[in-house]
Amino acid sequence: MNILVSYLKDNTQAVVPIVIIVLLLNFTLVPLAVPVVLRFLVGALTLILGLSIFLVGVEIGITPMGARTGSSLVKTNKLWLFLLGGGLLGFFVSMAEPGLLVLVNQIEFVTAGGIKASTLLAWVPTGFAIMIALGFARVFLGLSIKIFFAVGYGLIMLLAWFTSRTSPEFLAIGFDSSGSITGILVVPFVMALAVGISSMRKDSKQAEEDSFGLIGAGAIGPILAVMILNMLTPAQEYPVISLEPAVAEVGSIMSPFWSIAPISLKDSVVALLPLAVSLLVLQRIMLKFEKKQYSRILKGFAYTLLGTFLFFMGVNGGFMEVGSQLGYYLASLDSKVWLLLVSFTLGFVTILAEPSVHVLTHQIEEVTSGYVKRKAVAAALSIGVGSAILFSAIRILVPWLSLWHILLPGYLIAIVMIYFAPNLFVGIGFDAGSVATGPLTTTFILAFTQGAASAFPGADLLRDGLGMIAVVAMMGIITLLGLGVVFGVKSRKQGVEVDAGVES
Repeated sequence: MNILVSYLKDNTQAVVPIVIIVLLLNFTLVPLAVPVVLRFLVGALTLILGLSIFLVGVEIGITPMGARTGSSLVKTNKLWLFLLGGGLLGFFVSMAEPGLLVLVNQIEFVTAGGIKASTLLAWVPTGFAIMIALGFARVFLGLSIKIFFAVGYGLIMLLAWFTSRTSPEFLAIGFDSSGSITGILVVPFVMALAVGISSMRKDSKQAEEDSFGLIGAGAIGPILAVMILNMLTPAQEYPVISLEPAVAEVGSIMSPFWSIAPISLKDSVVALLPLAVSLLVLQRIMLKFEKKQYSRILKGFAYTLLGTFLFFMGVNGGFMEVGSQLGYYLASLDSKVWLLLVSFTLGFVTILAEPSVHVLTHQIEEVTSGYVKRKAVAAALSIGVGSAILFSAIRILVPWLSLWHILLPGYLIAIVMIYFAPNLFVGIGFDAGSVATGPLTTTFILAFTQGAASAFPGADLLRDGLGMIAVVAMMGIITLLGLGVVFGVKSRKQGVEVDAGVES
């Protein structure tokens, strides 16, 4: 019960800034229909409750499974089993990631079925699983994390250049899929796997470094997978629907929630079933949890299922609807300054309120022995993410500015930074993209940017409405790598002795 209360508090603090911004805009710039606002408030409450129950389930069920699996795979001392087990678990857990499910369903919706959610749910987790396996191999073989990310993102840049010239919508889908897949389920599970693996190492410095970077490694896979899918798919124009708010959609307050309940339950069960089956199989052959702990883990899976169901209900019942309408109405105003101002504000306050950001900032302060202050990290991340959503809004307003124009210099900067940041910060930096793209970014702000793209003449809902998650993830990486570079320079200049793990 104490765990649930803690998560309720954290998630309320994360969602309340969004609610305040919506209400302020409703009473000033963009008045919304009363039933729409009430649905939003019901959706926000349902989202808070769903996320909290979900995270309780992850903590008592998913995370212990990941930690035990990681250490058990290392004990086998068989590389092929190590890679197979890690890859399969990466596939199953990423299929159940709520942020990814929201994204692919939104893509299918705005393309009127032109790009199927089922197709993306086959390709994206496959890419993630392959790169998770390669990330495991890097740890197992002791390969350089800097070379791993330099090669991975170098390959991404080559394929992205081709994709940006042929099908820019797939560039946005690929990078957004990468950002959304590393969310509230995948991150704790994969981190638990990484900790389970690194705990078996005798070298404490190497163990600390290996605790980071696995999520960032997996995030490379969806980008490559979607761009390869593009190369295998004949070029075509996808039908894109309009997100213009319609009077007919105002309706009653609760009817949308009841209408989506069956499909939300179905999606939740289908998403978690493969991971639940994996638990049952692994318990027999490898994990061997004691009866009491096993019962607790099964209870955690039940909580996760209930939380996922409530999450989908809240998001699809009213939360994303208001995000879309606000984006549409702000982009329709004569002065576009308000769209830009609200875009930056949304990014600034949401990342500052994300519970996972608090975890990350404490972690960095701890491993640097307090030399890098958590307030400095949080401030840098909030400015970075606010700027990312601002860039996304500018991209909608400027017809010639494409996602490629932002991602190419951004990731080139990141690749250069790799060689100047300490090893530990390289892993933390690429993992940080997952922290930046939290549940609010992949739901409300995604709907906000798509609504804005739908309203602005000359903007493409698919090409310009997507890509925001990609820019947020990129800015999270650059921000943390930048802090790592500054930390490395200052520590060398001042001769500060800290944890060995932060030295190059």
